[in-house]
Amino acid sequence: MKDSPQKLIEVIVNSDGTTRVETRGFSGGQCQEASRFLETALGRRIDETLTPEFYQSAHEQNQVSENL
Repeated sequence: MKDSPQKLIEVIVNSDGTTRVETRGFSGGQCQEASRFLETALGRRIDETLTPEFYQSAHEQNQVSENL
């Protein structure tokens, strides 16, 4: 069995001071739970874009990772 995918939370700060939080390696609502503390610290959320991984269950994502 391969290792589970690395989980990463990236904070991008633009030159105009706006920030963006991106998560990788999470499935379902795990990404929102993992990044909630950053969103709270950074202030009001203006927009949210959900990736395809959000709609996958943890089991489905593990299967995809193992096939790679």
